[in-house]
Amino acid sequence: MNYRVYRKFKNYLFLALTLASALAVLAPLFMIIQFVLVQGASSLNLNFFTELPKPVGETGGGMKHAILGTIYLVLLGAAIAIPIGVTCGVYLSEFSKSKLSKTLKLTVDLMSGIPSIVIGIFAYLIVVVPLKSFSALAGGIALAIIMLPIIIKTSEEILKLVPNHIREAGLALGLPRWKVILFIVLKGSISNLLTGIILAISRAAGETAPLLFTAFGNMYLSYHINEPMASLPVQIYTYAISPFKDWQRQAWGGAFVLMVLILTMNLIARYILGKIKDKKGI
Repeated sequence: MNYRVYRKFKNYLFLALTLASALAVLAPLFMIIQFVLVQGASSLNLNFFTELPKPVGETGGGMKHAILGTIYLVLLGAAIAIPIGVTCGVYLSEFSKSKLSKTLKLTVDLMSGIPSIVIGIFAYLIVVVPLKSFSALAGGIALAIIMLPIIIKTSEEILKLVPNHIREAGLALGLPRWKVILFIVLKGSISNLLTGIILAISRAAGETAPLLFTAFGNMYLSYHINEPMASLPVQIYTYAISPFKDWQRQAWGGAFVLMVLILTMNLIARYILGKIKDKKGI
């Protein structure tokens, strides 16, 4: 075998190994999606979205309370996490050389590696124990802690993409730095920041463990911030481990709805990110 043929052989060999590795990663994902689609889609009907759960022993009912509860908890967590996360992202981007910035960056890195169940226990200790009750507030705080590292990191990276000469132009016009940051840097990056926020929300929407220690779950429709609240992940878990076939069927339906919700949010974020890259020519 001459050297040219040997190089072609190596090229095809590594190309085949790369393709096989990609398929090995994608195959379980597609199998899970297909299985949930088959099991979940057949369990859905109008009652699933409009009715509350039936008492034990009765068939039918739905997950209206869990769907609305998930939206409520995610919005509550986002309301807490977005202002704090974007502010921290701005600080890391604009004052990256300060000592506080280095400490903050290390803290964010550590937070991103903490298991979600530990975050749930933390929220349980600081909210549920003092208030002596599981609540939507505790669930929202737990989800906010999960969202924070993603929002901070994406905000920092997106704001770093703003060219320095834009900041310098604002300062040269006599604007104070806070106005340059707020009305030029931040305002011009709002659509970009939305991508990181959507990714953070989609990550938090699928979390189960922290809600077991905080919002806990509720078989009834509740909008009170100080009461336990139902959510899709916890309701799926509760129904999946129950001995009732109808509840197990509804658990598959809930998993299907949750998966579609998260996939939709991720696709929206990817679409916005793609548009941003096209616009910037990245």
